[in-house]
Order: sequence, then C-alpha cells, then structure tokens
Amino acid sequence: MNINTIKHQFQLSYRMRWSAGILFTFIIAFIGYYVAKLPVFQLTGQLASAIFIAIIYRQIAGYPEMLREGITFSSKKILRFAIILYGIKLNVGFILQDGFSILLIGAGVILFSFAASMWLAKLFNADRSITALLAAGTGICGAAAIAAVAPIFRTKDEDTAIGVGIIALFGTIFSVAYTLIRPLLPFSAAEYGVWAGISLHEVAHVALAAAPGGEDALAMALLAKLGRVFLLVPVCLILIYVMTRKRKDETHNAVSFPWFLVGFVVMSLVGTYLLGPIVPFSENAVQTVNNITTWCLTAAMVGLGLNVSLKDIKTKALKPVLVLLLVSISLSSLTFLIVKFLY
Repeated sequence: MNINTIKHQFQLSYRMRWSAGILFTFIIAFIGYYVAKLPVFQLTGQLASAIFIAIIYRQIAGYPEMLREGITFSSKKILRFAIILYGIKLNVGFILQDGFSILLIGAGVILFSFAASMWLAKLFNADRSITALLAAGTGICGAAAIAAVAPIFRTKDEDTAIGVGIIALFGTIFSVAYTLIRPLLPFSAAEYGVWAGISLHEVAHVALAAAPGGEDALAMALLAKLGRVFLLVPVCLILIYVMTRKRKDETHNAVSFPWFLVGFVVMSLVGTYLLGPIVPFSENAVQTVNNITTWCLTAAMVGLGLNVSLKDIKTKALKPVLVLLLVSISLSSLTFLIVKFLY
C-alpha cells in the first residue's frame, strides 16, 4: 500500500467522521424536537430540550471522540450560520421608525445586566466567564447573544453550553411566571407587552409570555425585544474594544472580530428592505427560513452540550446561577417600574 492510498483512505475516513458527527448533532436535535412536544418540556422548547439531552448523553456515554470533527463543525460553523440567518427576523425599519425610546430602554437593560452581573460575580467570587455570557443572554437575546459574544470572551465550548442551558431554563421559568401574574398587573395589554419585551431573555420567551395578553401585547413585546436584538452588533463592537484594551499587555492581545455578525446585519437589511418590498417573499418562505435557523441553532447547541460535564456545572455554575437569579429579578422589577411610570 503506497503513501497516496493511505492518504486517500485517511481523507475518506475524515470525511465520514465529519459527516457522521454533523448527522449525530441533527439526530439529537430531532429527538429534542419531539421531546419538546411533551407536557412540561413544551415550555422549554426544542433548543433547550436538545441541549439537555446532549448533556445527559455526555454523562452516560461520554464524548463520542470518533465524531469530534463533525460535532465541532456543528458547534462552530453551523452556529455562526444560524446567527446569520437569525438576522432576517430583525426588521430594522420598525426599530428606526417606532422604537427610539425602546432602543434607549434596551440599552439601559443591557448596561444594567452587565454591570449588575459582573459586580455580583465579584462579590460572590463567581465564574467570570459564565457570568459574562449570562449577562449577554439576559440583556440582549438569550442563546444567540451568548453564541455571538463567546468568541470575544474566548469562552470554552463547555462554558458556552452551560450558559445557553441556564439561560433557556431561567427564561422559561420567568416567562411562565409572567403569564401567571399577568391578570393581576395594573397594565394594559400593550404595556404588559412592553414589559415582557424589555425584561425577558429569549425572543421565544417573550412570545410565550406575551401571547396570552392578545395581539397588542404580542406586537409590543416583539417590538421591544427586537430593539434589544438590534443592539447586539453595537454591543459586540464595544466588547471587542474593551477586551482588546484589557489584553493589551498580553502577547496575543487582538480579539478576533466575529465576522458572522456582518452577515447578521446584512440579513437584517435584506429581510427589511429587499425581501417583500422588492423581491416577492411569502409568509411560508419566511417560516421556512425561521425553521432552518431553529434547526441549525439546535444542532449547534447539541454540539456545545456534548462538551458539558455535570461536574463542571456543580463546581463552576452554581454561583453564576445565583447571580442570574438576582439580576433577572432585579431587571423585572426595575422595568416594571419604568413601564408603569413612562407608559
């Protein structure tokens, strides 16, 4: 057997492991999709269900080393592709036309989330990496924000997965709590929607909490939430600047720019000004893109979840969870007062 034959077999083996690894992440994502239809689990959603399944699989069967190349591809490349597609959900026109005050409040929410989280992390000696990810997820847009800022913070895959799992769980708990207390609140439907939109974690959590309030509540909630999503790229640029200055004394001080955020912006502009106004784009087509985004994001989270050790969660995540709980309660309370007195 000559060297060229050995090389060819190695390349073939690599491609097979790569393909099988990607397929494996989508299989778990598929299982997560059906688990999310079960009672209780339907509140957490497909993404959270899949990442929890991946974490459980890792604890029972260990990390599937033979599939590492494909799993890594899902957790990095497919994740970035999903974030790019996620941009199509952001209607820039709505924000620029009707949401200036929402943008200001959103900026305040993000600033509060980071400042309070990092202060509490210092106070409790909590893991700074996971806490920073949770701050981004709380202040901006959940898992998508965590995935976007992780490369800037140079976060380990297992920490990113832990952050996504925690933010999905807490967002679900808070959104269910919102629906339970909604009838008791001194808010109109629109005011309740604004409160949900400026305080809850994920877009899905906002929709879950606002839908029982009716169409007005849901519309205002999504507008308020999109105002925070709109700020994802500016926040990332600020974080790149801050982290670069922080590492100025290190040998490798440059922070790699997450270029997939450019794709996120481009897709936002395409979805706002091209698809529909110029190029025909039906509701079915929009739903198809949203479904592709969800499946890609779910498979990517599976790849991240397979890196998680429950031992790491026990030793690293308990204090960040406490920080997240305190910040989330404080954020809900402060935004409640803002909506009550400004709207």
